[in-house]
Amino acid sequence: MLRMLASRYAGGGARPACGLRDPGRSLSRQASEAPPNQPPSSEFMARPVGVCSMMRLPVQASPEGLDAAFVGVPLDIGTSNRPGARFGPRRIREESVMLRTVNPSTGALPFQSLMVADLGDVNVNLYNLQDSCRLIQEAYHKIVAAGCIPLTLGGDHTITYPILQAMAKKHGPVGLLHVDAHTDTADKALGEKIYHGTPFRRCVDEGLLDCKRVVQIGIRGSSMTVDPYRYSRSQGFRVVLAEDCWMKSLVPLMGEVRQQMGGKPMYISFDIDGLDPAYAPGTGTPEIAGLTPSQGTRPSWQLTCCLRCCVLSPK
Repeated sequence: MLRMLASRYAGGGARPACGLRDPGRSLSRQASEAPPNQPPSSEFMARPVGVCSMMRLPVQASPEGLDAAFVGVPLDIGTSNRPGARFGPRRIREESVMLRTVNPSTGALPFQSLMVADLGDVNVNLYNLQDSCRLIQEAYHKIVAAGCIPLTLGGDHTITYPILQAMAKKHGPVGLLHVDAHTDTADKALGEKIYHGTPFRRCVDEGLLDCKRVVQIGIRGSSMTVDPYRYSRSQGFRVVLAEDCWMKSLVPLMGEVRQQMGGKPMYISFDIDGLDPAYAPGTGTPEIAGLTPSQGTRPSWQLTCCLRCCVLSPK
């Protein structure tokens, strides 16, 4: 989850430097403290060197003093097909060595205005999904209570449910931008009501979502019914099928999403199977004819730079 503010930028007509900030925090407080953590440059530190943290940022046990933090949730016992997402946080951290401090395409300079670190992983229970959800909710409640903005590395999609439970305690019902091949609004499977296909159904049941501000993008795949999106639409969700995104720029769509969200708190959840499996073959539930990487980056770029405030959970 990440609550963001598009930063102000000095005049001159240059591209805005989109730092990410918590609206409740004072920038003067940040400026009075130690310089923000920075990912080390490969010009001075070889990429294989150092602790395997996200972007090789410092690792710390407490969220105190942080504006934002990466948090791993290595869970995959809620998945219905291929497992392996428990190793996701570790692999993401390994590959993040290639990430640098500036995004020239958006002008984002997050490390100039945020104190960021890696909080490590939630200690989930790999033998009990219900208990894992409890542990996740408790961990995120503490992080949010400290005023720190968690950035989640998953993990199967079950984890979104307890994270949103923790978020709703502070923000109330939030909007949702959900990029995925599946709506994840099933009621149950094999008699169980909590697994990676049900998180948003459970969120609706508990009033965690502002349903008029929910958009699901990239949805596709075969189904057991002729109208698999009926539940989502009956709740007021906007469902954007993958076929409606083929051969198109998503810039106009994201403009509409920004208007729909209205600058209020929202949650962004990106399931890797939203992308076509040609680009992400390791996903546990591959569906052909999905989004391209360039389309997949558009929602995050435009929302983080243009929304007044949002909540983000990379997955």
